[in-house]
Amino acid sequence: MTRRRRTCLLAAVFAATFAVPAAAQRVVGTTGPVPAPVALDITGLFQEKFASVGDDVFIGGQPTERALRELKAKGVTTVVNLRMPQEMARIGFDEAALLKELGLTYVSIPLGGTAENPYAPAALDRFAATMAGAKGKVLLHCTIAWRASHLWGAYLIRDRKMPVAQALAHVRSVNLREDRPFGPQQPIEGFLGRTLPELQRPKAQ
Repeated sequence: MTRRRRTCLLAAVFAATFAVPAAAQRVVGTTGPVPAPVALDITGLFQEKFASVGDDVFIGGQPTERALRELKAKGVTTVVNLRMPQEMARIGFDEAALLKELGLTYVSIPLGGTAENPYAPAALDRFAATMAGAKGKVLLHCTIAWRASHLWGAYLIRDRKMPVAQALAHVRSVNLREDRPFGPQQPIEGFLGRTLPELQRPKAQ
């Protein structure tokens, strides 16, 4: 092998090894395939769960102040919060005020499973519009990523046309917990406005 060929071969190997991930990993503002969630470390950052989806979506439980500052540094521009106001009063800091200070867009979609704040298609409509219009990376959170998992799953099924079984596999890896006693209808079904036979149901006591 000549010196020139050896140099070209080494350059090709280097380029392949350190290639930038394909743009297909973008999820916000796109309509293509959505990669599976990847679990991330929660230490000092999130309550219970934290995962990334592609390069620009994060799903988690309640973030700390440190988490929000770090996510801003990583390019997050929009935070979607599914917690009720009375829940937010107990976290020890004003999330909305901090996000305003950081220059991030704050979208509150309070979900409590009540008549006033139901798990309904209107909530999914608002989240889908947020995903379509966001100008950067998005964080979707609730308390322990349970409501967030149900809303994300509904979004995958309705708006990204993902097969139900695949979408459920994605959100089970975050924190779907559909086998817990909840009532006749799971939140994901409320968001979709239909029953999902593929869901696991709590075992009868």
